Amino acid sequence: MEVKDRIGQLQKKLREEKIDFYLIPTADYHNSEYVSDFFKVREYFSGFTGSNGTLVVSQSQVGLWTDGRYFVQAEKELAGSGITLFRMQEEGVPTIKEYLEKHMQEGMVLGFDGRVVSASYGKELEKALACKKITFRYQQDIAGSIWTNRPDMAVAPATVLSEELCGESVGDKLAKIRNKMQENKCTAHVIAKLDDLMWLFNIRGADVECNPVALSYGYLTMTDCYFFIRKEAVSDQLLQHAKKCGITLKAYEEIETFLEKEVSGSVLLDEENINYSLYSIIKSKAETQNCPNPSEKLKAIKNPVELEHMEKVCLQDCVALTKFIYWLKQNIGKTSITEYSAAMYMDDLRRKLDGFLDLSFPTIAGYGENAAMMHYEATEFVHKELKAEGMFLVDSGGQYVGGTTDVTRTIVLGEISAEMKKHFTAVAVGMLQLSDAKFLYGCTGRNLDILAREPLWNMGIDYKCGTGHGIGYMLNVHEGPQNIRWRYVEGMKEAVIEEGMVISNEPGVYKAGSHGIRTENMIVAKNGEKNEDGQFMYFDTLTFVPIDLDGIDASYMSEIDIKRLNDYHKAVYEKVGPYLEEEERNWLKKATTPICCGVHNL
Repeated sequence: MEVKDRIGQLQKKLREEKIDFYLIPTADYHNSEYVSDFFKVREYFSGFTGSNGTLVVSQSQVGLWTDGRYFVQAEKELAGSGITLFRMQEEGVPTIKEYLEKHMQEGMVLGFDGRVVSASYGKELEKALACKKITFRYQQDIAGSIWTNRPDMAVAPATVLSEELCGESVGDKLAKIRNKMQENKCTAHVIAKLDDLMWLFNIRGADVECNPVALSYGYLTMTDCYFFIRKEAVSDQLLQHAKKCGITLKAYEEIETFLEKEVSGSVLLDEENINYSLYSIIKSKAETQNCPNPSEKLKAIKNPVELEHMEKVCLQDCVALTKFIYWLKQNIGKTSITEYSAAMYMDDLRRKLDGFLDLSFPTIAGYGENAAMMHYEATEFVHKELKAEGMFLVDSGGQYVGGTTDVTRTIVLGEISAEMKKHFTAVAVGMLQLSDAKFLYGCTGRNLDILAREPLWNMGIDYKCGTGHGIGYMLNVHEGPQNIRWRYVEGMKEAVIEEGMVISNEPGVYKAGSHGIRTENMIVAKNGEKNEDGQFMYFDTLTFVPIDLDGIDASYMSEIDIKRLNDYHKAVYEKVGPYLEEEERNWLKKATTPICCGVHNL
């Protein structure tokens, strides 16, 4: 069925239900970034496959809002659908709230599935539309109810991690959470964020693509601990673990009836990560205190055991990516290679590594102008063939026993323009400049973003996304609260960079219709010297993969820029070289040759 037909069916259903406007976000019941096929309702009705976007449907207009990562992709995928693309944060483009304020008339009805809209956003809509006396209908999944052949909700057995792998017991983690509850004078704490729950209970699942999490909820008091999880995910191992840790297991589907019966007092919750339906139940029964889940920051600060495992995992992952670059360089122009087949080759290299669990996100492999789409994903049927010219961007990562990885390299396949080299060099300079930062404790990512972005801003170029995000430990590849970005948005979270936080470092250039460049390393914050001026900090690098010297024009680099690149490549060869075959190692030696000035050619 075509998108237009699906939209038509939905509009007919909305007329029958007397709903004037209907929201379809990209979310599951836990505000997860990636969702299983069961929850891809927005994709089903719009045809847009990006991981972020919200569809707004009325009888007269259908619009899709998405961010700068997906402008090019959305424009292509929405072509001919009749759906208007609203480019978020672009000048003159209304937000969804502004759009609804303008187009909804007094007394109209706004519909959405309250389980896939966060409490914080639901409250924002309430405030924005209060003057128009808008009625909210949030207890029906209208769109999902007319989705024919909807996939089943994913479920897999949960696994228990040893303390040797986690570095901390469940009991110790629960004690820390309860201390925070006590500080906030709360009698209960509701947790709906999946990676927070997995961290807290030292378990992992496989219910969400690329994220080793199990669909679940948690409810804590000062004495009791309830874990709501689907019965198909409960193994004997989990039963024994729960008993040992004092966790009472309950059915996933019981959460609403449980809260209606049991919740009282003062409840700690994170309105950004609990859905509007559950929030509405809790609010009707108890006082609520909104703050980030205490587990979020505790989880973000990796302990020494976790960091030791992550370093080992990152190294083997870097070896695989280096082997991939060597293979591509040797074979381009000699045999048929497509974006898709190259991505599959990279994925297969990871699958062969010890402890591999899953990819940490679908591999992004874009050639030429496709690389300008930040989250482009080639398919078996839609892809470009690689040629011995231009550049190929590969952003990929893995989930392993012992860590999560995320790394991007842009690989020069042949002749590229002077402008492309200029852009490539600026990206590398910015990435290395941020990696080399020395800063005082108390800085957030907003203080540091300019280090990566400065070389591009000096050229009048920007990339429409943040520079870095937190990375989980055998968990979500995008993790908060830490991030690196320049833009201030009212109400947004900002977190002080703490020792042990792992962050991506990924500036880029994206020229629609021409090329895309991104160079990404993983870095970890460490404490440096402490003196009368305070605690100084720095970053250690976890990613060691060559930066393609065929894209470097050293005339755009200062002496310190060149030193940073040479020092980095020296470390790449020393760490990765011993794990390569002789021919691969000889190639890596040339690929990491120190540069002095001018344009480097291998």
